[in-house]
Order: sequence, then structure tokens, then C-alpha cells
Amino acid sequence: MKRPALPATAPPKSSRTRHAKDVPARTRTRPEGGKPRTSGQEEQADRRHEILEIAAELFAERGYSATSIRDIAERAGLLAGSLYYHIRSKEALFVEIHNTALAAAARRIHNALEGVTDPWARLQAACLEMLEIQLNSGSLTLPIMNNLRSVPTSVRDVLIQQRDDFEKIFRGLVADLPLDRNIDKNLYRILLLSLLNSADGWFREGRLSREEIAVQILRIFRHQSPSP
Repeated sequence: MKRPALPATAPPKSSRTRHAKDVPARTRTRPEGGKPRTSGQEEQADRRHEILEIAAELFAERGYSATSIRDIAERAGLLAGSLYYHIRSKEALFVEIHNTALAAAARRIHNALEGVTDPWARLQAACLEMLEIQLNSGSLTLPIMNNLRSVPTSVRDVLIQQRDDFEKIFRGLVADLPLDRNIDKNLYRILLLSLLNSADGWFREGRLSREEIAVQILRIFRHQSPSP
């Protein structure tokens, strides 16, 4: 997903936009089943969270290849060598951000499906939530996902596995549809996701709302088996 580029230089920390839903949640004061953290541990956890936010912004703004450890460290106010106190590598950092953002998108869709039982209504709810994710200018989820071609092969393999897990949501939704038996469900799912994943390229505010577009998508894709 393309999005307006973030500022080339970060605004002051007090005004810099947070994207908490797209990066790991802050560490709890008392880890589940563990001892309370000290103030030093809290500070370290907060600092790492801030670094994840900064890295996510840079990856979305510049892409994976054009973002260096030095860039991340500079925006975070650290020396490049000091950044490794908080992260293992650029590759590991990108995988963590990518997977966390994708998991957040999956949770949003699962929440949208809660309590909906009709197969077509479930698909429509999932389509609407995907549109909301894609068209949210403040979200880093899809810009991060679109860096797939620029990452090293070893990293790409890990990311593809996570994306395959995400697509299982739509595999299940399509599998439950009473589609005409001559329709290939795999191709149906691919075409549907291709449409949703490119929404930022064709959506224009004003003519149809996102809810209306989700309804139209279902009307176009509703190839139901004829009644016996």
C-alpha cells in the first residue's frame, strides 16, 4: 500500500505520531507470572518500544533497503552501535514489526467477525475491515507488508509464512461460501484479496462509502450455487 511519505526528519518526540496498534504493545509493569519490573527495566522496555515505532515509520517511509541501522539510530538519538543493545539486527527488527502489524490486522478482522454467522455476511464484514485497514492513512500495516520484494530471501521466507497464516482467515471464509461448484475457490480468494490489497490505488472519497463498497464487492463476487 502506498501512503504519503512521512517527514524526512522526525518532529519533536512530544508531537511525533504514535502508531501503537502497529507495533508491539508496551511491556506490562508486572509480567504475567513474574516479578514486578524495576524502573530501569521499565525505561528499557519503553525505549525499545520507541525504537520499534521509529523503525516502523522509517520502513514505511523509505522501504526496507533504503533504511539503515544508522538511520534508525539517528532518529532515535542513539549511536548506531548503541542500537544493538535493544535489537539483534535490522532483519530481525523488520520481521518483528511486520509480523506484529499483520497480527494486529488479523485481530481486527477476527473481532469484526465475532457474532456473525451467515457466510456472506462474514465475508462482507471481513472485506469492510480490510478496506478500513488499507485506507487508514495513519496505519503502517500495509506499507510494511509491501516491502516484501526488497528484503533478503531468508527474511522473505519468514514473512511469507506469516502472510500465509493471515490468508487462512480468507481461506476459511471462502471455503464456507455456497459457491457454484465450477468456481475455483483458490482463484476466487486470490482475486478478492488482490482487489482489497490494492484499494488505496482505486478508492476515492465521496462517491461510495467504504461500507457501500464492501456491499458492492459482495454483489460482484456472490456467485452462489443455484437452488436444486
